[in-house]
Amino acid sequence: MALASTIWDANLYLKFADARTRPALDLMGRLDPANAARPGHAIYDLGCGAGNISRILAERFPGAPVVGIDSSEQMLDKARSQTTDKRVSFARGDLAHFKPDTPPSILYSNAAYQWLPGHIEMFPGLMKALPSGGQLAIQMPRNHEAPSHALMRAAAEAGPWRDKLKNVGGIARVEEPAHYFDVLKPFASDLEVWETIYQQVLTGKDPVAQYTAGTGLRPYMAVLDEKEGAAFYETYAKMLAEAYPTRADGITLFPFRRLFIVARRA
Repeated sequence: MALASTIWDANLYLKFADARTRPALDLMGRLDPANAARPGHAIYDLGCGAGNISRILAERFPGAPVVGIDSSEQMLDKARSQTTDKRVSFARGDLAHFKPDTPPSILYSNAAYQWLPGHIEMFPGLMKALPSGGQLAIQMPRNHEAPSHALMRAAAEAGPWRDKLKNVGGIARVEEPAHYFDVLKPFASDLEVWETIYQQVLTGKDPVAQYTAGTGLRPYMAVLDEKEGAAFYETYAKMLAEAYPTRADGITLFPFRRLFIVARRA
């Protein structure tokens, strides 16, 4: 999933595929296999990115077609180039105005809707698109108050690039879990909302900055030229090195909070 002003680097995003995949699998584990067996229905992977999760959905639920939706052509090209399963297809689409071509039995989204301001207002419409018993399954990072994200703005204000970056918007605020529960409860026969903090084990130079460079940092980098971008990144990386020090064993622990929602249509 990409902002209109952001060009995504699929290879950089996939650099931390293992860390990004674990929450996706945890969310997938709450899906009802019966929904994957509904004739004439499809599983949608909303904000599919490079398609790695779409392919796992197809492996997990071999009886259903899987349709990956994303707004980034680069991500979709990567997804198509790496997918051989004919049951998995990909299409360009805007998640803010998503309308399924094939009736959905499962609407699944891993780390995409946090990019959309007002995303919580879109969730009732997603629920209404499902048949009775169908499932909406959404995971979003809720790390916007952590140093990894707060220091993006601090770095943006700390250099000559300040004016260029003053109007850049990052990831939309992900609300408290109870807010999502209240919005979805009228449409759900069963509803789970929970949070998990993953202690992500990172290694290498500037590991946290490298991680966020593939996601939350991209709107900032997109408006800077190469020289400015390198200086801004170095400033941000130095701030992160203090907030997330590397241990004696070479490991940097990066706590990352994620919100999960699984709702069954009434």
